[in-house]
Amino acid sequence: MTGVERWRELNLAWWEERAPLHEASAFYRSGGGGVESFELDDLGSVDGLSIVHPQCHIGTDLISLAERGADVVGLDFSANAIAGAQRLAAAAGVSDRAEWITSDVYDSVAAVEGRTFDVVYTGKGALCWLPDMERWAGVMWDLCRPGGQLYLSEFHPLQDVLEWETTHFERSYFFAGGEVFDDAAGSYADREASTTHDVVVDFVHSLSSIVQAVLDAGFVLESFREFPFTVYARWPFLEEREPGVWFMPEDRPELPLMFSLRARRPD
Repeated sequence: MTGVERWRELNLAWWEERAPLHEASAFYRSGGGGVESFELDDLGSVDGLSIVHPQCHIGTDLISLAERGADVVGLDFSANAIAGAQRLAAAAGVSDRAEWITSDVYDSVAAVEGRTFDVVYTGKGALCWLPDMERWAGVMWDLCRPGGQLYLSEFHPLQDVLEWETTHFERSYFFAGGEVFDDAAGSYADREASTTHDVVVDFVHSLSSIVQAVLDAGFVLESFREFPFTVYARWPFLEEREPGVWFMPEDRPELPLMFSLRARRPD
């Protein structure tokens, strides 16, 4: 069996090891991983809405939304991540508005027992871990109530084809299938952490493949935006011009570093 065929096993081991590290990290403790201001602009008021977040990790986005009055359900295939989300929700005082379920994203519909939601919220590093956008979009459709919306906030796939230190192109933008990486120890939240599960499989999905999967599932696209900033230091030369927001240096051309998509499931 190849590494790509073992993608779920390898990636789960990576996340199970890192979830406790992330929960304790300065990155998350200082507010990293929460819902972003541009996302709130896109979403508008969430007070009184039901929101589900597949691939919620340790739940920081959902906790931000619960603090704004939403009733939230988070799902993640890492049991350690879900345990961390429960602790963080309790510390934030929103346990009564939050439910946490250990589940693979592709099994989300069964995990929530067929319930549907006003908003399906997802993204910021989610899609690169999944091999099948059509299947993913179908799950998002089934989680969304008629008249509800899918909201996706993601890192731009152009980043995934650029080399880490120099931004030279190293992969095809239209790469088909997964790729195995012997990742460095630590993680984006704690570069110095000591880890043992350092092999991951990730997948490049072009913007067109993501948007088309959403449209093919039946959603009606309402908003699509690209942004010249990112919410973590993807490359060492990025400039943090606002707290937790990084841009390309002024002497380099701007690149699209993130995008957001809002789509409606018709009544």
